[in-house]
Amino acid sequence: MSLEYKSKLNQLLMSATKNGLFFSDWLRKNGYSDQLISKYRKSGWLATLDKGVMYRTGDSLSSFAALSCYNTQLNKKVRVAAHSALELFGYNHYVPMGKPLLMVAYPNSTTPKWMSNDSFDKTIKPFSTKMIDTPQTSTIRIDGVDVLVSSPEQAFMECLLLTPEQYNYMDLYYIMEHLTSLRAEVVQTLLENIKNQRVKRVFLYMAEKAGHYWFDMLNLYKINIGTSKQKLVENGIYINKYKITMPKELDEYAVPCLIHNYMAAR
Repeated sequence: MSLEYKSKLNQLLMSATKNGLFFSDWLRKNGYSDQLISKYRKSGWLATLDKGVMYRTGDSLSSFAALSCYNTQLNKKVRVAAHSALELFGYNHYVPMGKPLLMVAYPNSTTPKWMSNDSFDKTIKPFSTKMIDTPQTSTIRIDGVDVLVSSPEQAFMECLLLTPEQYNYMDLYYIMEHLTSLRAEVVQTLLENIKNQRVKRVFLYMAEKAGHYWFDMLNLYKINIGTSKQKLVENGIYINKYKITMPKELDEYAVPCLIHNYMAAR
């Protein structure tokens, strides 16, 4: 084993993100030739996940570490989104059966093949969205790595975007009931700028129904919800204010705090 081979290998293994990935483009930029990478693989130091994607042999692949490596090494902006982001902020309504599902917002319609690999601790499910040009995100430290995450306000809107294919309106309303601390200014900015009228209408309908204090702080005159009617479900209830047809079960659902106030007043 040559001195250069051993030295660069030690540097690589020492700098590796635990349970994360190496991308060949990043390796080349950092002085690792294709020939050297091939030697590391043949020697068993690196294992191949997909074309141009490797990991340290013996690691148990972490989906969070993989996304962090992808963003850091290749200067990407892929983020944990929808209900997965809400869970990280403590809004844990969905109880997964079997392997946990990690929703990931990806800017393009074609997602990297490695994301569909079953070797991760979670099933990564990417979805493409251009709902907003400037996403509201933050970085959270999880298991020793920095992970880009949609804000709670945006994450809920992403859930609405993926309804009814991924979620249903009743389950999402149960989550909305717990979103008592959303930031009115962030909600306002998102609703003024997102390009999906259905998401805006359903969000406002649910927020008003839940009776959140931050809803009263919104300037609805600045939010364009359009004028056309949208039938979102069959045999539902038409909500004239927002020009949408919602599930009858949801419209007739009584908010628990309102029931309590009604009973106390009797």
